[in-house]
Amino acid sequence: MRGVITGGNVKVLGRAVHSLSRIGDELYLEPTDCGLSLRSVNSSRSAFASFLFAPLFFQLYELGEPQPFRCKVLMKSFLGVFRSLPSLEKSVGKCLILLKPSANRLVLQLHCKYGVTKTHNLVFQECERLQAVFDTQHCASSLCAPARVLAEAVVHFPQTLAEVTLGVGPGGKISLQNYVEDEMELKKTMVTELWLSEDEFQRVAVTPGSSITFCLKEFRGLLTFAEASNLPLTIHYDVPGRPVIFTLEDSVLEVHLVLATLLDPKSDLQPAMANGSVSHLPLPSDDPPDDLESYMVAMETEEEPEVPPSPTFPLHTPCPVQSDPEEEEEEEEGAVPGTPPHKKFRSLFFGSVLTPGEPSLAPTQEVLAEDSDNDS
Repeated sequence: MRGVITGGNVKVLGRAVHSLSRIGDELYLEPTDCGLSLRSVNSSRSAFASFLFAPLFFQLYELGEPQPFRCKVLMKSFLGVFRSLPSLEKSVGKCLILLKPSANRLVLQLHCKYGVTKTHNLVFQECERLQAVFDTQHCASSLCAPARVLAEAVVHFPQTLAEVTLGVGPGGKISLQNYVEDEMELKKTMVTELWLSEDEFQRVAVTPGSSITFCLKEFRGLLTFAEASNLPLTIHYDVPGRPVIFTLEDSVLEVHLVLATLLDPKSDLQPAMANGSVSHLPLPSDDPPDDLESYMVAMETEEEPEVPPSPTFPLHTPCPVQSDPEEEEEEEEGAVPGTPPHKKFRSLFFGSVLTPGEPSLAPTQEVLAEDSDNDS
């Protein structure tokens, strides 16, 4: 694959990488006839983002051989190429992206002023297609607003805030409120609530009284990109527990951000989701297992359908990358709160609910120590 990006599009690519860096630690690349796709997913599989750059986005776009080809690189390495956005706009005139499968190298070459050329050789790893399972057509509510409106609304919330609740109030007004998990903490916590009138939005088609709670960290990253690109942001959502989808569309760009939403304890949907039986999402089998590990095995053995990539992302996903537990603990201590992995957030990829304190043993797990005769 060979692509050449010129002018202001180099900074657009840089903004996209910065937005994806808020999601996961790995960047998935897939060149197709529809363009170059950049995707990322977080470790808990509750946040997924996809940027599809059409061939018209490039000055030159050649697929090459072999096809199809998919790979992933470390996000930190790719982000280092586009670390300084102001510098990209002032000094970089052209960016060359060269994917060399035979050499296992991804070459990023920045052509700067005064004849300076910066070449970055990144090592990649071949991988399966990364796809989230969602469909905006099944969402009961949708909102469309200029990114500036939503960016000015969330600026009132602190950077350390983990989740925010979006709801519909009387008269069709849209509210944004910081989420407090424990009702006993309401007396000790400052609650910020903003109301936006229907006139602030370009389109409002929502269910009266509906509300969802999602993570703010990933949402801020998309808002920054959307505001800088001057694109309207569309929000598709259904009931609590089902994913909320944020979309940006342009003639040369298509963006999707999928976030898990917090389950409503009073909702009737919770028992069904706990059993992994979500009817409106395509599943690999008619009777999926309840536990996460065996579900992943079922997805691995399922044959991938031969269909072209689409905005609905109907295909399966690879297994999550195993990481060192000690490194995860260090990251959790110093990181800004993002998607909490221990709450009842539904996995977008496996259609199940991970509930703390209720572990289940997968059939494929080996019992290392059996009960003795004296144990009851």
